[in-house]
Amino acid sequence: MKTEFDYVDENYKRILFNVNEAKEKNSRKDDIQILAVTKTVDPGVVNHAITSCGIRTIGENRVQEYLSKKDLYKPVSVHFIGQLQTNKVKYIIDSVDMIQSLDSIKLASEINRHALRINKIQDVLVEVNIAGEAAKGGVSPDSLEDMLYELAQLQNIRVCGLMTVPPVTDTEKFLYKMQKLYIDISDKKIDNINMSFLSMGMSGDYELAIRYGSNILRIGSALFGARVYK
Repeated sequence: MKTEFDYVDENYKRILFNVNEAKEKNSRKDDIQILAVTKTVDPGVVNHAITSCGIRTIGENRVQEYLSKKDLYKPVSVHFIGQLQTNKVKYIIDSVDMIQSLDSIKLASEINRHALRINKIQDVLVEVNIAGEAAKGGVSPDSLEDMLYELAQLQNIRVCGLMTVPPVTDTEKFLYKMQKLYIDISDKKIDNINMSFLSMGMSGDYELAIRYGSNILRIGSALFGARVYK
């Protein structure tokens, strides 16, 4: 009888095959990072993905859940990918490698303050609300450039690129818009702003995201199976 671990192994092989096919189809030669989204996943299953599949990066959505599990994980790079409240920054600043959901100067200032306190340069991605959806966080595309110039003044934050969660309808349209925005910002070469990463694409659209330049894929259910979110 197959175990949960067996399914993770099979799922990972399928994802890797699809990623490599999409890379070849779209003439991508660069590295594309598979980030395992671990929301509600048992740490034992996550650790299996790390040791058996070679997952090098995991993504956590909720501060409280992450704090309850982080000491159970094997050594791995951790990205915080969920909406982050300013009063929760202090709890994760010492243990996450990247915060992908930076969406305001207020949050950036708090991250900068706590990073300074522990003598750390915190890597971040700026989250863009590419479709202007009211239910989602992220800076508007029109406000992004001005925000980046402000972020460039913060000494303990290092902007490494952009992140987005496109809508489930017209997904390709908004992936294209995000790629164009990413290229436009990259071409401006803003001092102290590094456009190394474009994080977009999840379990249902990661192959399409590869077509539009994503180099961080945030994959949860396609790897770990469907979960009942609590």
